[in-house]
Amino acid sequence: MRTYVVSGGTAGMGRGLARHFLRRGDQVTIIGSDPAKGRRFLDEAARAGAGDRAAFVQADLTSVAENVRVIKEIAARHDARDGLVLTAMRHFPGRVVTPDGFEAAFALYYVSRMLLSYGLTGPLEKGGNPMIVNVCGVGVTKGRIHWDDLSLKNGFGPIKAVLQGGRATDLLGVAYTANHPGGRTRFLLHHPGFTDSGADSLGQPARTVIKVLARFFAQPVEKSIQPIIELMDDPPGRGLLAYDRRTPVDPSLPTLDPGDARRLYEQTAHLLRP
Repeated sequence: MRTYVVSGGTAGMGRGLARHFLRRGDQVTIIGSDPAKGRRFLDEAARAGAGDRAAFVQADLTSVAENVRVIKEIAARHDARDGLVLTAMRHFPGRVVTPDGFEAAFALYYVSRMLLSYGLTGPLEKGGNPMIVNVCGVGVTKGRIHWDDLSLKNGFGPIKAVLQGGRATDLLGVAYTANHPGGRTRFLLHHPGFTDSGADSLGQPARTVIKVLARFFAQPVEKSIQPIIELMDDPPGRGLLAYDRRTPVDPSLPTLDPGDARRLYEQTAHLLRP
């Protein structure tokens, strides 16, 4: 029996992967902000006879303190972990600044994933075939890191914020593998393509537009998670893996620049200090 942590496991691809792990007999802890969705996941697991292998941790992952609490709680439950899946994301229609001073999309899409990745490395290194899976937009080159304005005080836009978060999480994978050259834990950056993961966090009219587009063009969650499952079960290499569905992403893309990855890591590494 393998053990997995799924950030954003109450909806979309995170929920799909968590359900897959439970069905095949693994132990799964999901992290999410909505207690009602967490309870539904636990009730579903209990009805399937997997209640003793399912756990839910409620947390607001835009908060550094909440991430630290989650890391401690998960590390205390099991000495070893086989996988960490990072899918948590939601739409912020306006500029929201967290108590830690970060723009909210940047905090959730990058800072939280950074903290969870480094904070759970110890248990992962003790796992059988450990992997961090970062569901993101790797291979997309739109957007950039606003080095002098990470919180986007000047000229905020929702799309601008999401694109910056996406480019930051790409660099997270590059920096992580560079910082653990002898580590056993692989880091997978995975672009699933347009997936019907729901649009509950969107306001109107965006929610309706996305639902209509998803109906005609998006692939279902069950299809989107299959390449991830295959890569987790049979990794094609060590260190950093980057895939757009089943196609490897060119590691020389400017969005995967090692210098930029080091620069971003150094700007935010203080978050990892006690």
